[in-house]
Amino acid sequence: MLFRNPPSPHQREWTALMKKEARLQQKRLMEEPSALEQSLTSKIPDRLEDTLTLAFEKAFSLVFSKGNTLIEKTYSKEQQKQEFRANLATAQILQNRKSLQSFSKKARLQSAQHVFVAGMEGSLLGFLGIGLPDIPLFSGVLLRSIYEIAMSYGFEYDSPEEQLFILMVIEGALLRGEGFTFSDLQLNLWIDWGKYPSLSKKEQLKRTSAALSSHLLYLKFIQGIPIIGTIGGISDGLCLKRVTDYAQLKYKRRFLQQGEPPYPVVKLD
Repeated sequence: MLFRNPPSPHQREWTALMKKEARLQQKRLMEEPSALEQSLTSKIPDRLEDTLTLAFEKAFSLVFSKGNTLIEKTYSKEQQKQEFRANLATAQILQNRKSLQSFSKKARLQSAQHVFVAGMEGSLLGFLGIGLPDIPLFSGVLLRSIYEIAMSYGFEYDSPEEQLFILMVIEGALLRGEGFTFSDLQLNLWIDWGKYPSLSKKEQLKRTSAALSSHLLYLKFIQGIPIIGTIGGISDGLCLKRVTDYAQLKYKRRFLQQGEPPYPVVKLD
């Protein structure tokens, strides 16, 4: 009788990841506008979405051009690298699922902290009726969260190519229906086959800002109303969780695509 070799820990992690991505794809295909969106559609000022989009464009452009240094002052980049190297060495030696999952565990813990802080900050500003001025702060937290996820898996984040990848991840996380399916496919073609997208970073920046604006439009409208804006302020935390959950899937996919241990191709020097 012939016996098939059991799947390796790496193969089992890949299979688990594929199942998670398939569940997410099904969920996004079935996702419909919320009752809140439907009830507020007629009440939103015509130019609010354009204003939100422009605010996100300016915030991302500022961070990408000048703000990474400021963000890096809020955490130790060298410590992040050392922790990745330690996890990598453990995975290379043990070659089991637990050591592979250490990268995911670190990313989840850091993201959960940022989601909590973003929700608290958004709620406080919502209580004060501050909506639009919250965008630069939220954008900084959003990018820091993704930077830490990237480093957890051994990837840098400050090259134009990596910034484009980050923008695509943010946009994809916020889409639903066929839009999500197409965006997710484009990311997977880049990760799995190295098929670089045709959009420029400038074009993608506009698309990502529009996706954020559309996703947060209704709750940011509420956030601008004192006291009851607390409800709208929670949107920061919810949006951040949606993006970081998706970012963890995509960066884990990139990491696992490097093949079985000892993972010779890692980006973090």
